[in-house]
Amino acid sequence: MSRIGARAVVLGASISGLLGARVLSEYYDEVVVVERDTLTVDAMPRRGAPQARHGHALQSGGAEVLDRLFPGLLAELSASGAIVLENGGLSRVKLCLQGHWLKTSGVMNRPVTIYSVSRPFLEMTIRRRVFGIPNVKVLDAHDAVDILAATPERITGVRVTNRHGGEEHVIEADLVLDALGRGGRTPALLESLGYGRPAEDSLTVNVNYVSQMLRLPAGLVDEAMILVGATPERPTGASLFAYENDTWMLTVAGIAGTEPPADLAGRQRFVAELGVPQLDAALRDGTPLTEPHRHRLPNSRRRRYEAMRRFPAGLLVLGDAICSFNPIYGQGMSVAAYEAHALRDLLREGDRDLARRFFRAAAEYVDQAWRMAVNSDLALPQVPGRRTAGVRLSNWLTGQVLATAAVDDGVAEQFLRVMSMLDPPTRLFRPSVLWRVAEHSQRRRRRVP
Repeated sequence: MSRIGARAVVLGASISGLLGARVLSEYYDEVVVVERDTLTVDAMPRRGAPQARHGHALQSGGAEVLDRLFPGLLAELSASGAIVLENGGLSRVKLCLQGHWLKTSGVMNRPVTIYSVSRPFLEMTIRRRVFGIPNVKVLDAHDAVDILAATPERITGVRVTNRHGGEEHVIEADLVLDALGRGGRTPALLESLGYGRPAEDSLTVNVNYVSQMLRLPAGLVDEAMILVGATPERPTGASLFAYENDTWMLTVAGIAGTEPPADLAGRQRFVAELGVPQLDAALRDGTPLTEPHRHRLPNSRRRRYEAMRRFPAGLLVLGDAICSFNPIYGQGMSVAAYEAHALRDLLREGDRDLARRFFRAAAEYVDQAWRMAVNSDLALPQVPGRRTAGVRLSNWLTGQVLATAAVDDGVAEQFLRVMSMLDPPTRLFRPSVLWRVAEHSQRRRRRVP
């Protein structure tokens, strides 16, 4: 494969940054990953990734893309203890969305596979793969102080500082990839170079959640994944995920400013209101392996880089630095995987006009996930925001689909495929699905005396 540059620098060793480094290693002689945390060989949460202490699952769509970028990765995760839920195994998945428990029993015609694995374990597995690539170099315990530009039209490198000794030096680069998440440097850089900041879409969600790793007695909970989402009447939810090494992650969450308690008695009362006995049992009989950890996210935010008329050469943005979603929907890792794969395809055509081409390609994946997440949040009256006629219609139809998915395994399968980013959201509104929704609605009306 032909090289298109001498060096690329990736800012951040998050999953987005690791995926970016993997792709860039095919096209640049050297890839340097700059990370402010000191990286370990173990599956330990990083200070720079506080969300790693909370529940994660790898959706089917993102998992398939990861396996294309890292052949054999999914088999490696499975062999290392990740919980793999597929086909008949989906009976161990219990999802309650908008008050409806999806029917997940039986064998699916088009399989959906969910990988339940902790974020630190997944990140460690990917990190080992990436740092094993001969032309990838890691520079951990370093801060990226500045992104450098010889002219406003061309980025030429980064200035970094060693967090231990304070030494500062410049790394020249043909491409700098900002994978620093919500705190990415690119908007301020663009403004300083005269481009202006990208337009932003934002929705205030005020998500607040508390998570704790547990070990449960054998046989206490038959399911491997339980997720109870918020409803218009109750802006709270919880989840219980089985993970590698016989561990479980229990999360309690509130939206629109509802704050779940961190103490055990408070969480027990919080969970009891959801009416899910498995969650009660996990808190009552589980052995804590960590302290409870709290995380807050004030808003979902999307930066519209694809709408910018000008953009400097030698700079790209990936992952949460483009769009950070409400974490309740578990979309971030999958969207980052799709973005990285799109970048790989585009680099085959060279780096000419790369930013414009990449941001437009990334926007296609972000659009789908953003609409799903924002519409779902706007279904809750506690979330402030403009509800257009299209949003209201979409949410009404989605509610009807979910009600049908509680009794119709075909509709449940289609919803899971959309939720897993295997199919676009428009598949929920195909005539074949709407026909089954209408049939279910008629049967419900007949049962009403």
